[in-house]
Amino acid sequence: MSDSAHSTENGAAGGAGGGAADSTDALARLLDGAFAHGAALTQVAPGLIPRSADDAYRVQDRLLQLRRQRAGGWKVGSKTATGPIQGAPLPAGGIHSSPVRWQRSAFPMIGLELEIAFRLGRDFEPSVQAYSSEEVLGSVSSICATIEIVSSRLAAWPQADKLLQLADLQNHGALVVGGLVDYDPHFPYLAPALEFRFEGDQIAQGQAANPAGDPRRLLAWVVNHCTGRGRRFEAGTIVTTGSYTGLYLASRSGTAEGAIAGLPPVSVRLD
Repeated sequence: MSDSAHSTENGAAGGAGGGAADSTDALARLLDGAFAHGAALTQVAPGLIPRSADDAYRVQDRLLQLRRQRAGGWKVGSKTATGPIQGAPLPAGGIHSSPVRWQRSAFPMIGLELEIAFRLGRDFEPSVQAYSSEEVLGSVSSICATIEIVSSRLAAWPQADKLLQLADLQNHGALVVGGLVDYDPHFPYLAPALEFRFEGDQIAQGQAANPAGDPRRLLAWVVNHCTGRGRRFEAGTIVTTGSYTGLYLASRSGTAEGAIAGLPPVSVRLD
């Protein structure tokens, strides 16, 4: 396949005669096909577009089933320091240790973000009662720098329906994980010093901020999102928590290199 992604078109009416469950399955199958072929969907029937965040999360679950993947990690974020939080499970097969090489043709489009991720050191069992932020934060064992490859299966991205983007694993392509270090509560999470480059292009340098504010506030949400829906949140799961650098669109081959002061560097080569 060439670097320019081919398109997949869907003309079927969504949810006809089958209700929400059929719509969930139909949309998940469309996204699964797009994942498999590095494709972009030029159309999604209106009846398949999720009507709520809960609908989108059900599509995420079904998509992972179709891809025969477990959730090896999570991406979670918020647009403001006090705003609502949303997230997506990350297929285990798309999480790799730095340095790593990826074929550009695997993705319809490629955006790059430099982030901080947390690894939790204990299991959280399904529970109708929410775990406290203190309990979740107390379980963090290590942190690292990550580069997320952002890649939408929606040709209309970034104008595509927001709930449709959420169903599409929140526009996730792959995650590159840097070396882990022990969790430090005094690390400057609000404004770490960093540098992010792509083949000589300086994407970001100096102190930077996460739009979610302190990214640790996102951790209790993702644990309770899982456990409140009857799923165990497993020890060792990586949670990446949103970009400190904004989204850089990589339109050519090259190497992305990220460095956050106090953390091992992270890099990915795109061929």
